[in-house]
Amino acid sequence: MPSFQPLEKQLTDRVRAAVATLSPDAPLDRVNVERSKAGRGSDFQCAAAMQLTKVLKRNPRQIAQEIVDALELDGLAVPDIAGPGFIGFTASAETLRAQYAAQLSDDRLGAPQSDGSTVVIDFSSPNVAKRMHIGHIRSTIIGDALRRFGLFLGHAVIGDNHIGDWGTQFGQLIYGWNTWRDEAAFEADPVGELERIYVKFHAEADEALHDASRAELAKLQAGDPENLALWQMMIDSSRHAFDQVYDRLDVRFDHTFGESHYNAMLQPLITELLDSGIAVEDEGAAVVFFKDDEGEDTMTPFLVRKKDGAALYATTDVATILYRQAHWTPSRLIYVTDMRQQLHFQQLFATVQLMGIDDIALDHVWFGMMSLPEGSFSTRKGNVIRLDELLDEAEARARAVLVDRVRDDFSEAEMDELASIIGIGAVKYADLSNNPQSNVVFSFDKMLSFEGNTAPYLQYTSARTHSLVRRAAEKGLEADGTTIRIDDEAERALLLHLFDFGRSVQVAWEQGKPNLMATFLYELATKYHRWWAACPVLKDGVEPELTASRLNLNALAQRVLVQGLGLLGIRSPERM
Repeated sequence: MPSFQPLEKQLTDRVRAAVATLSPDAPLDRVNVERSKAGRGSDFQCAAAMQLTKVLKRNPRQIAQEIVDALELDGLAVPDIAGPGFIGFTASAETLRAQYAAQLSDDRLGAPQSDGSTVVIDFSSPNVAKRMHIGHIRSTIIGDALRRFGLFLGHAVIGDNHIGDWGTQFGQLIYGWNTWRDEAAFEADPVGELERIYVKFHAEADEALHDASRAELAKLQAGDPENLALWQMMIDSSRHAFDQVYDRLDVRFDHTFGESHYNAMLQPLITELLDSGIAVEDEGAAVVFFKDDEGEDTMTPFLVRKKDGAALYATTDVATILYRQAHWTPSRLIYVTDMRQQLHFQQLFATVQLMGIDDIALDHVWFGMMSLPEGSFSTRKGNVIRLDELLDEAEARARAVLVDRVRDDFSEAEMDELASIIGIGAVKYADLSNNPQSNVVFSFDKMLSFEGNTAPYLQYTSARTHSLVRRAAEKGLEADGTTIRIDDEAERALLLHLFDFGRSVQVAWEQGKPNLMATFLYELATKYHRWWAACPVLKDGVEPELTASRLNLNALAQRVLVQGLGLLGIRSPERM
């Protein structure tokens, strides 16, 4: 079976070859074929003629005609010229059949195969002794979607949950534990009790409390056995609570290396930075300055050691990159955090480049803030929405909707499972369908809406494809994987959209924007329902060949939709 080659690429290669015969100086990298906008009357279009007017010094329609005359399409498509010089292409029936067969036989459904290089994705990263809340969801599910994209494309992806398990807060927590702990409350909800202690400390903190907490922190850093045991207990309790949420979200990590994992590297790293001149002493601190050729600062300096000799979050992040380079040799390192850390990562990336690390592509995939209508979330203020409670609410709302809609033959266990699939899918999609860089004001009603561009709509579309397969089987019919006949514009539009799946995966991965896949899937569902209404499959009087063709188209739509939702971490029920 032939391998899948996107039609845009095949046509682009043919047009570039034709343009090269007209002028050796033509900028071929600017010559591209793209899907036509709705109503253009062709499947694909190219604006090369307008782009080449200055090079070829001729009228764009004349250039377009010369390109068409030089094209060697070999039956791939039929060209036409429109407007000021747009070249349109309408794919031939044979091309559509070949593309369909190649995509259906491809395990990745036309998505390109990567070079297999290693990519590390740093995402989620909650803090120990705090319950996960709605503010953690963006990094968690965006990072997980990117992990799934990378794996699907053939990369060796390593997901690393860089949890906050070291720092000033542990002196506060240890003091609070020794002073205010409620054993019964801890037994019932360990992280909830630790979080209560943390909030209480900041509500009551004065200079004396801060001095006491600093003393506990100093004991911890010096290796005091009792404080180390308390610290480890806090980590273990927190990780257990985190894993319960991750299991519900179907989010996986290859490693969970917290900040403490790199402690032994920090002082030698600071010495190396100072000895190499990358960092300099500045009023007792160690600082990396970024200057241009004239000696002017190009960026805020990067503090890697405080005046008291302590390392910082910044120092740990440099050490983390060195560790990942030494142990995993990645070609790309992706951090998924909120927009407030943009400067930090600019400084971090510039620092490691000064250290000679230039063989790793360093990407900060930042996202906008999620807030309440009245302002930002804050554990200290105690106004966070717990993530487990959000998921409970999502499932409860999903179940309430299902009670009114599904048939009596669903068991209680099936209803519970379906409520989980739909409710959690709705939560994920409500975020992933937005541009990550947009700010989001949290709303239960909006996040859990089942109307419009939502996961339940896409899941219902998937269930409809399965329903058609079941009804066909009752008639002794099934997709044969070969017959394809395009008699209606709705099926042509659906098929051409399915061909775009691989490109959509690749672009979403490269740009770090899962919303591009969400948009592709929503448009796919919309086109599928139009096809469903316009193109009967099992109705009496439909020709057997046409029925076979439409069952094949349904099969391809099903595979692409289920795979696409899976890449977003959303499951597709076979019945709804």
